[in-house]
Amino acid sequence: MTPTLPSHARIVVIGGGIIGCSTAYHLARDHKAEVVLLEQGRLTSGSTWHAAGLVGQLRNSASITRLLKYSVDLYMRLKDETGLETGWKMTGCLRLATNADRWTEYRRLATTARSFGMEMHLVSPAEVKRMWPLMDVGDLVGASWLPTDGQASPSDITQSLARARGCTGRS
Repeated sequence: MTPTLPSHARIVVIGGGIIGCSTAYHLARDHKAEVVLLEQGRLTSGSTWHAAGLVGQLRNSASITRLLKYSVDLYMRLKDETGLETGWKMTGCLRLATNADRWTEYRRLATTARSFGMEMHLVSPAEVKRMWPLMDVGDLVGASWLPTDGQASPSDITQSLARARGCTGRS
């Protein structure tokens, strides 16, 4: 049975992937408005279902870094809000520097990370070897470790966002 579409809506979001559901979630939450979400198939049936779900927060752009940091905070609390798993796993991210220029870049990024209140550690090749014993660290200058980076399930996050604010999904 095909659901009946409402005759009017204050906000209509087209697309039931992670971006559309996130947009609907935030508009409903922040503006207390009825949001109708339109999707031609099922939620996550587009490119969201096969997205990798890797979430690295630190970028060269301050606005993108803030957005990704916010996303991690959201993924950590969304299960409590909705009762649905998001697949969020805080695995951390190890970035390897095999030359002096890359090591300089990571040292600068560590300063940037601190300015955003993010935990980032600069680690020696010996520390990398302790973290990842199978790795040959002979050519490493150093590495950076961001323990709050991780991985999520984009499809699960999408379902959770759609449920969170009772967004009306219509096919």
